Amino acid sequence: MRLVLRFVTWNCNGALRKKFSMLQSMQADVFIIQECEDPSHVQCSSYHDWARNYLWVGPNKNRGLGIFARSGVTLEASPLDLGALELFLPCRVNDSINLVGVWSRQANSPTFKYIGQVWKFLQKNSCFLESGNSILIGDFNSNSCWDVWDRWWNHSDVVRHLSLIGLESAYHVLRNEVQGGEQEPTFFMYRKPNKPYHIDYAFISNSLLDGASCEVGRPDDWLAASDHMPVLVEIPERNEIPPV
Repeated sequence: MRLVLRFVTWNCNGALRKKFSMLQSMQADVFIIQECEDPSHVQCSSYHDWARNYLWVGPNKNRGLGIFARSGVTLEASPLDLGALELFLPCRVNDSINLVGVWSRQANSPTFKYIGQVWKFLQKNSCFLESGNSILIGDFNSNSCWDVWDRWWNHSDVVRHLSLIGLESAYHVLRNEVQGGEQEPTFFMYRKPNKPYHIDYAFISNSLLDGASCEVGRPDDWLAASDHMPVLVEIPERNEIPPV
């Protein structure tokens, strides 16, 4: 039987301590969660029990970026040069996959906000993702439909850069859809069904695409909890993971 690893990214729109139970049915090995509170600053025993194996970063203890793994999956923080970039959380999963969680933000930058933060991250840290087993995943707050014609770090430029170092968007490759032409939105502005966008991505190494799958959560199931839908990516795992 082929073993797999399941990764889920979800911008929970705050108060994860009240919503994490919704994620349990997805049976993921690793959750990358944006806008979640730091478990170490929350007085909620059930949240603590769920978040026993995690990494977290953020300038505000109530809204940051967390990576949460199930029991038996190892997370090891990776000390990359992030400077003032917001927000990236690099780590090593099961000593076999380089993973970077993403929540791209304005970061008080009038020029390099949102996708500009991802572009700047790649200028410094592309080598971390060139290992052959890598994942860049999260809320990018970006889509090629917002490309600016005279800017050299548009969404499309970032996608091309990632392709050059061997990473492709799992959703687009597996669905055979083009950037900017997505059929399934991951975000509904103001939670309105008539304002859909695709801004959450999982870029994975070409070596991980064989046998991979990708799913986007349904608005009927998730819109009451957040303006973002979860994105689930399942990839083959070459080394056995201990059972829960």
